[in-house]
Amino acid sequence: MNQPSNDAGLFDHCPWLFAEQASDGQRAAQEQRRERLLAGPGEVRLGEGCFVAETAAVHPDVLHLGDRSYIAAHAYVTGDIRTGADCMLNLFTVVRGTVTLGDGVRIGAHSSLLGFDHGSAPGLPVHQQPVTSRGITVGDDVWIGSQVIVVDGVTIGDHCVIGAGAVVTKDLPAWTVAAGNPARRIRDRREPRGVKRPAGAEALAERLADVAGTARAEAAGLLDRSWRPDTGRYADRPGTEPTVRAHCDAVEIADLLLGHVPSHLPAAEHVERLRALQDPATGLVPEYGAAPPLPGPAGLPEDDGAAAYHVLCVGYALDLLGGSFAHPVHAVRTTTADRLVRHLAELPWADRAWHAGAWIDSWATAAHWNLRAGGEAAAPGALEALFGWLHTHADPWTGMWGSPTREAGRLQMVNGYYRLTRGSFAQFGLPVPHAERVIDTVLDHARDPRHFAPGRENACNVLDVIHPLWLCARQTTYRFEEARSWAANQLTAALRRWHPGQGFGFGPTPDGTGPGREPGLQGTEMWLAIIWLLADVLGLSDILGYRPRGIHRPEPAPAEKA
Repeated sequence: MNQPSNDAGLFDHCPWLFAEQASDGQRAAQEQRRERLLAGPGEVRLGEGCFVAETAAVHPDVLHLGDRSYIAAHAYVTGDIRTGADCMLNLFTVVRGTVTLGDGVRIGAHSSLLGFDHGSAPGLPVHQQPVTSRGITVGDDVWIGSQVIVVDGVTIGDHCVIGAGAVVTKDLPAWTVAAGNPARRIRDRREPRGVKRPAGAEALAERLADVAGTARAEAAGLLDRSWRPDTGRYADRPGTEPTVRAHCDAVEIADLLLGHVPSHLPAAEHVERLRALQDPATGLVPEYGAAPPLPGPAGLPEDDGAAAYHVLCVGYALDLLGGSFAHPVHAVRTTTADRLVRHLAELPWADRAWHAGAWIDSWATAAHWNLRAGGEAAAPGALEALFGWLHTHADPWTGMWGSPTREAGRLQMVNGYYRLTRGSFAQFGLPVPHAERVIDTVLDHARDPRHFAPGRENACNVLDVIHPLWLCARQTTYRFEEARSWAANQLTAALRRWHPGQGFGFGPTPDGTGPGREPGLQGTEMWLAIIWLLADVLGLSDILGYRPRGIHRPEPAPAEKA
């Protein structure tokens, strides 16, 4: 058994020893330190087993320390700082501005996370420039070495390792091992040390950078091509009618490639037009010129038409624009747990699993927007009932819901799995059940020549494979090299699909419906997101210079509006 230490400075420098070695007097002194912080001017919450060194300069506006988290000697902490459990701010660390850490984040000595910035316009001295803050977000299980600097606006994904002395100026995908100034990816943490990148990776990375640069340079013209000045609306491509989805796709593409709203309207006008589309009675959004849809027995309409998808695309477009729906989605807010469970059981899982998954995606996303608005997602217990039903009805052999069909093999169940998990588990940040079985099912489906022979791929089918593989890779390394090999082949093919000045086409569909091969906004928005997911599985997404923030955002959607 460890004996109490009489060295008063030991725990300031080695706070992980405090729980087992502190004397009664030292525990009393730390309790007084906690009480002073809690009584201070900022909003302070300290979890169980936290330690804050007496010599640390802690002057926050907000400080939320998760359980068993430590701030060591001479750290400097100000601003809005929130950590998960088991986090460590080592000696002389500087954490300032708006910084959010996940669980198990370790920050080495003399490192700085600076979640704010000063302007540098030439018209004012630097000390008179306004201070801005986009914030820093660090995922779970991240090790930041000594003397690292992380600048404002950076997101570091789960499981990253940042080498000593690095300067992190851009987002880092999950599992990245990075070092240098500026920090660059060295390898994927899941790869054993010394493993070489796959043959052709350098050429693929170069091609990826070229296509991303071309897309960015041509983005404004691509949006102009779909803008209809006579109606003040967007169409998917020339010769087609304006749609609500096209407006949302334009917002997503502009955010990805240009970093600002489409220039045809001021941001406030984009928000006003999208908000005005919502039916105040149901909270649903019909297509231009259509009557408000009738809610079904569990809230959403029975079909999988435009109004159901508009819950996703309009909501996320408004979010990117800094707005939100004008009204709650009442059709979902009034859904009871009993009605929801009955409807889940009645969905056409046997032969139309995509329809079933799409319905759940829209219902869960509506619940998400209701929560973001500050109210109830649905009637009490309904959201919990959704996840309970999904957990108890997932097939442990496939990890999915639904069954293969003679006509299309696993297409319905895999595509339905993507829609279902996008709106539920991924959007709410929850692990999926039976991840390894899901990977087996998806990789088996990805070999089906009916859907993935050269020339037969479309955006929907490729997205509905890569997203489950990407999502499950957050939980397991099972068959990861096979997933990477598939991703490399698909990425190589996808990069050839860019049409100069026009964007990406969606791709062929067996029944000839949908946007088809002609390039337009829908195909462009989807393929940009797909390319990011494919590249991220290969550890190359940082090359793109963009990261989806809308419907296809990799992180869980925030529970509260920023």
